[in-house]
Amino acid sequence: MKRLLPIFLLLWVFTACQKEPTYYGTQWPSPQDAADFTLTSAAGPVSLSDFSDKVVLLYFGYTFCPDVCPATLSDLGQVMRALGDDAAQIQVIMITVDPERDTPQQLADYVAHFDPTFIGLSGTEAEIAEVAAQYGVFYERHEGTAATGYLIDHTARVFVIDRSGQYWLSFPFGMEREQMQSDLENVLRQQ
Repeated sequence: MKRLLPIFLLLWVFTACQKEPTYYGTQWPSPQDAADFTLTSAAGPVSLSDFSDKVVLLYFGYTFCPDVCPATLSDLGQVMRALGDDAAQIQVIMITVDPERDTPQQLADYVAHFDPTFIGLSGTEAEIAEVAAQYGVFYERHEGTAATGYLIDHTARVFVIDRSGQYWLSFPFGMEREQMQSDLENVLRQQ
């Protein structure tokens, strides 16, 4: 027993000295259960629960978005490439807030420009409104220019849903790619 005491002491010191990882994204005070949903992709119905073995990055946007959506998806695509093999443990899903214009095929083509593994989802206006409300996502249509037609103001936040089906972390628009990568590496290590 005396020989085991130093080993236990070392383990205790090691555990006590480990720091919690630093997260750069916005953290909720307590984890929120991610509401499951089923919407339509170009390949058919997709549910959030289909990806319970992955970390899901959930984003609400639309294909006609002139700036925020392409910038966000471009950043996420670069983060996925930087993660290398670890990217296989993550699924990016974009849900349209413009189901009137964004068909499942248009969404598939759009998100594939940023990364071929990204999934775009659409549904009826009522279905989209329900899912958006479950995540506290705001969106509102307003008139644009003659060239764009209408535009949509929307929440520009990426929700990080862990493998336990909870979100407690999100990435605000404009967050540095290196910070997103660091946060995702920490989430993958914790799971």
